[in-house]
Parts: sequence; structure tokens; C-alpha cells
Amino acid sequence: MTSVKEIHADRDPREGKLGRGRFYFTDDYSVFDWGRMPDEIPEKGAALCTMGAANFELLDVNHVPTHYRGVYEANDDPTETDPKELGECETPPRTMAIELARVPDLPRDGEAYDYEAYHSAAADGYVVPLEIVFRNTVPEGSSLRRRRSPSEFDLDFAEWPDEVVDLPEPIVEFSTKFEEQDRYLSRDEAEAIAGRASLDRLEELALGVNTVVTMRAEQTGFTHEDGKIEVVYDDGTLKVADVVGTFDENRFSYRGQELSKEVVRQYYRRTDPDWVEAVSAAKSEAKAQGVADWRGLCEESPDPLPVEVVETVSEMYAAGTNGYTDFEWFDAPSLDEVVETVRGL
Repeated sequence: MTSVKEIHADRDPREGKLGRGRFYFTDDYSVFDWGRMPDEIPEKGAALCTMGAANFELLDVNHVPTHYRGVYEANDDPTETDPKELGECETPPRTMAIELARVPDLPRDGEAYDYEAYHSAAADGYVVPLEIVFRNTVPEGSSLRRRRSPSEFDLDFAEWPDEVVDLPEPIVEFSTKFEEQDRYLSRDEAEAIAGRASLDRLEELALGVNTVVTMRAEQTGFTHEDGKIEVVYDDGTLKVADVVGTFDENRFSYRGQELSKEVVRQYYRRTDPDWVEAVSAAKSEAKAQGVADWRGLCEESPDPLPVEVVETVSEMYAAGTNGYTDFEWFDAPSLDEVVETVRGL
């Protein structure tokens, strides 16, 4: 299980052939890599599944290969029925049918990870051990501000301003996927980790996904700020995997207000700074000690969210999915109402 979704295997991948399985989207959430947080966000799982399915089907129309196979409604039995297209559903789904690829063990000796061993075990169907990040803007919470200067992007200011910055062109970055603490990579580092997957093709695929999601966002009044993809290598074909274009994987805004998981991140930064600082300190200490388990070094735990914040975030996911898909999947306030409530958090 990941932090927010359960993975069920119906047929394991085998030599030269991907398997089949399902994601079940829970109402759990995670921020700052903590894992499962103290609360659940009602309707969040169904919203992510619905929005992810909508984007996968848009990618299919645009001839972008993916591991997506359809969705199941709550009353469907995945062991006895075939998955549906989203348009065949009468209620928002929580279960997504996917192709499964190998995820071999990634051995570690101190700080060094053995990617040669990973790829030796991977054969021709594996999850590329990279996250491919694309950025159209640089919001206030973006890690890019800590790592790179505006001058690298031909921006006409010396320091990052306290506002969203539009990039002249989308950019692509690469980070690790399966290491205990994700880290951004140089192009040479990413190429060494990618295995058989072409880095140029990974970049091209990420920019294609970005274009599709950005166009859909513009059609429905959203601004698409940044996001990421994960990729399966399938005997020479690269397929977009995991889930794409949701309020967890990507950052969106609506009428100048952030509408994504970043809302929860920023709330914790304002209201529980001791825990946020303890997480950062634990990660630094784990790196200094050369150990993987930074959570065991963290001296604080996150506070639960107040009931009214949980309700607002739930409405954000539901109303945002309604707006982005242009369909009333959820009984939620209007997006304009939700935006004003989110502004007040």
C-alpha cells in the first residue's frame, strides 16, 4: 500500500509481459513524506480516482501510452466484471484498473543505492526509478526556489519574489522515486538511473502530459502550475503510470487561489511549525548518519486537522473535480464558494 492508495494484484507481471491489477483510492493523505496522517479527507479518494481517470482517457485520445485500463464503480466486482470508461459510470469510482510492472528491490549500502542490481532484476517490464517533474510556474511553495536561481530561466529579477512566477517555457526535472528521501538529479545522474529508458523520451513524454493537462485546465478555468509523472518501461515502450493530473500529483490554482494538496502543506507550515521543522531536521540527521529511517529520528508528530479544515479540504477535492471534469460527480458547493472558503484557512 502507498500512503493514499491500496494496490491489488490480479495477475503478477512475468518475463516480457506486464501484469494486471487495481488501485483503490482511500481518503488518507500525506504531506512532507510523512505517510498516513491523523485524519481522513471524505471523498478525497473518489475525487482522485475520477480526476485521474479523466486525464488518462484524455491522454489516450491524444495517443499517449499509459498503464490505465478503466475504472470500477462501488457496486462492481473487479473479479467478475470488466473495467468501464469513466463516461459509463453513474457514481464517482474509487477503483482504477491498471497494468502492473515489476518494482525490483533497490539495495542500499550506506548512502549508495545499487541501481545496477535494480535493473538486472527488472527485465523488460519495470517501473522506471525516476519521477519526471514538469513546471509551468514557480509557486511560493516550490522546491525549485531553494535549488535554482531565476537567472537560469532568463527571468528578469535577482531573487524569487513572494508571488507565483510564470516560466517562459515549461521545464522538466528528474528526481529519485524509490530512495528513502527523494533527491533531484543532474541529467547525467538521471540517465544512469533510468536504465533502458531514454531520458530524452521521458522528457518528451512528460511535456506531452503537461500539454494535455494544461489545455484541459485552461478549458475549465484552472491554471496548471506543475506536476509529475511516473513511467513504466514495457519492452521498449514507455507508458505513463501511477496516476496523473490530480490535486495530489499536480498543483493547480483557480482565480489566483491554490487548489491542490499544497493547501494542506501550507496550513501545516502556518499552524504546526514545530512538526514541520522537526521533519526537516530528522531528514537532515538521517542523511548525516547515512540511515534510511528518518521518521524514527523525528521528535514530533503532526497535529490532527480541525473539523472545519477537513470539511473545507474535502469540498476542495470534490468541487475541484466537478469543475475540472465539467460534470457534477459530487454534491459539493460551487467552485467559487469553495475558493473563498479556502482563502480563509
